[in-house]
Amino acid sequence: MLFHPRNRDASPDHARIWAAYEIAYTLVDFSAAGLFVVGSILFLWPETTTTATWLFIIGSVFFGLKPTIRLVRELKLVSLGHMQEVAKQLDE
Repeated sequence: MLFHPRNRDASPDHARIWAAYEIAYTLVDFSAAGLFVVGSILFLWPETTTTATWLFIIGSVFFGLKPTIRLVRELKLVSLGHMQEVAKQLDE
């Protein structure tokens, strides 16, 4: 099941994948926030408005990556669960 809280603890592989994606999510979150802060400061001077605008656009893309990272992580965790179930059946 997607976005189920127990997905991250289903196995050591699940925990490792969850942690890696959480690190990526956090890095993207900090990057987006940093781009918006720097862009906001650059809007104070007319000569840096173009750079500020680009930072806002890039920051917006980063904010768009956040739900994408979460969805990809969840799909990976769910698919890993199915692979482990198939492996168990093959062992039996």
